[in-house]
Parts: sequence; C-alpha cells; structure tokens
Amino acid sequence: MTESLQPFQPALRGLSQEALCALFAEKGIPAFRGKQVFHWVQKKGVRDFEAMRNLPKELRARLAEETRFGGIAETIAEKPSADGSVKFLFALDDGKKIESVLMPGSGADADKMTLCVSSQVGCAVDCKFCVTGKNGFFRQMTTAEIVDQALYARHYLARQNDGRLLRNIVFMGMGEPLLNTENVIPAIRLMIDHEGMDLSPRRITVSTSGILPGLDELAQSGMNAMLAISLNAPTQEEREVIMPITRKYPLADLMEACRRYPLRGGARITFEYVLMAGFNDSRRHAREIIRLVHGIPTKINVIPFNPDPALPYQRPTDEAVLEFAEVIRAANLTCSIRWSKALDVSGACGQLAGQYRQKTSGGYVVLPRE
Repeated sequence: MTESLQPFQPALRGLSQEALCALFAEKGIPAFRGKQVFHWVQKKGVRDFEAMRNLPKELRARLAEETRFGGIAETIAEKPSADGSVKFLFALDDGKKIESVLMPGSGADADKMTLCVSSQVGCAVDCKFCVTGKNGFFRQMTTAEIVDQALYARHYLARQNDGRLLRNIVFMGMGEPLLNTENVIPAIRLMIDHEGMDLSPRRITVSTSGILPGLDELAQSGMNAMLAISLNAPTQEEREVIMPITRKYPLADLMEACRRYPLRGGARITFEYVLMAGFNDSRRHAREIIRLVHGIPTKINVIPFNPDPALPYQRPTDEAVLEFAEVIRAANLTCSIRWSKALDVSGACGQLAGQYRQKTSGGYVVLPRE
C-alpha cells in the first residue's frame, strides 16, 4: 500500500457504526458486516484484518485492499515514570509525532487509569507556561488519530495484564481541542459508543483555553462531556500575559459561556489553575478566583507549574501551593491540588512536546520494529 493511496482509503478507526454500514452498502457488502467490523476495531481494538475471524476470508482481503485502519502509524517509544505513568511517543502517517500520557489513579483507585490525549500536532494557542506550542502548530489530528491513542492505551494495559483498566479520558495533551471540534466531537462519540469503548461521558473531560465558538459547539453537541477551563489568571490583564488567546476571547465572555454551559446530574466545571511562583500565586489571586467563579458549579484544580528549560516561569514551593488552596477552600469551594504525574519523564501538564523534542529519545523505551 503506497503513501499516495492512503488519503483515498477510508480510515476505519474514525468511522461510526452508521458510517461503516453506509460505506459497506456503497460497496455492496451487507450492512451487518459493518457492525462486525466496528466491533473488531473499536471494542476489540484489533490492528490486523486477519484478526477479524468472523468475516469471510475474501472480505478480509478486500478490506485490506480498499480501506485502512487509520490512526497511529507507529508506536515509536514508551517512557515509563516512577509513579506508574507511561508516556507514549507516536508517529502518524505523515511522519509527524505526538505524545500522550497514561496515568494511574490515587490510593484505592490506583488501577483506574486516565489517558491524557492529544488533539492537534503542536498547538497554535501558545500559552507561555506550556512547552507544546514552542515549535508552533503543524495540523489538526484526525478522528482516527485521536481515538487510536485510547485504543493503544487499552492494548498496552492488556499487554501488562496486571488488572489496570482505562477508566478516564482527558483532552489535555498536545493542542487545543476546541480548535478541532470537527474531529474531537466525533472522537468522543466513538469513545462513548456502547458497541465500542463504552466509556461514560462523565469520564471524558475536554480542557480548553477558552475558544468560545468551540465551547458553544461542544455544549450543543449533546456529548455531555465534562468541561475543564484552563484559567491560570483571574484578571483579563494578567491572563493576556500568559495566554494571548485572551485578547480574542476575553475572560468576561469566557465566564459567561461557562455560566450557560449545560451541566447535568450535579456536574461541575473544573477550573485549572497553573500556579507560577511570583506571578499568579498570591492570596490576592486566590480571592479574585473566588469572586470570578461565583454562581458557577465549580471545582478548582491547582496545578504547581511543571518546569522546563524552554519556559521562563518557576514552580512555587509546596507550602505556597497549600496556602493558596486553603484560601479557596475557606470560601467553601472544592479545591484539589494536582501534584504532577510523569514529571520525571516530561509527561506532566504543559510538558508534552511532540515535535519539539524529536532530536533526542532519552529515557524512552524504544520499541523494536515488527
């Protein structure tokens, strides 16, 4: 199969059951075969047409000729962390590289894993505390590429055979998901399909820097995904310094969009706040956050800044982090501290680099070619 043919072949991992059945009907194949293929691709996560054992041999051969799985072209490396996380380095069909991180839960939930997925190759938002945007924006990821990160994570956990299961998906990896709603929303739809991965919408969280058109589109999609807002500063002026997108989508408008976002069954919006020493970590900042989120069902996630040589900010002391969180809790708001996962493998919040760090593979477990 040549590279030039691939764009003209349907990527099965990006197609819904309905789309697969319609595709098969166009090809004169019974629709029920589309449902079977969907089950193999999305439920079983197979990566070889020959594994689809209840399909006739002739149909398997035809699928191999006329379609492709799509998604991740190659898993280049796995980089395990001391805390039980693992960072994956994936290559896509065009040679571009992205990263995602699989993280364990805490305490009794240590076997319930969360996957931080990427939605763009690079990022155009250029938040000043995040290394992902340092090398710019390359392209949108396809639905198949987004979904395949989750399928590979399940495959990885099955290979470990230690009882850990993929439980949560967070769109907090490389890129701004609400600049790619054309592919992110269909990816969520595939993830929650009962005949596929069958994840609960309440266990899928979309994090955004505040892209208002995309936020409204997500609200109207009916996906019922959880929403996280990358806040990081409580005033328009301070937020513009670290998040240039605020000039286009002002903080006041973002908060109004949060107030009209449809929340169901006691759900709350998570406001993520990366704490940077000497910039946004004072008691005054904490009090302004309290005023800003008034009237919104809220959870605050305080995230101590994860340092990188390419970034100008510093991580606050643990004492400063605890003091900041206590000011917010004193206002009867739920406030969690998200102590870094995968920090030792540059897989923590704001550290996914993809293309930016491609010249080195230090610390990765580089997989053998199959």
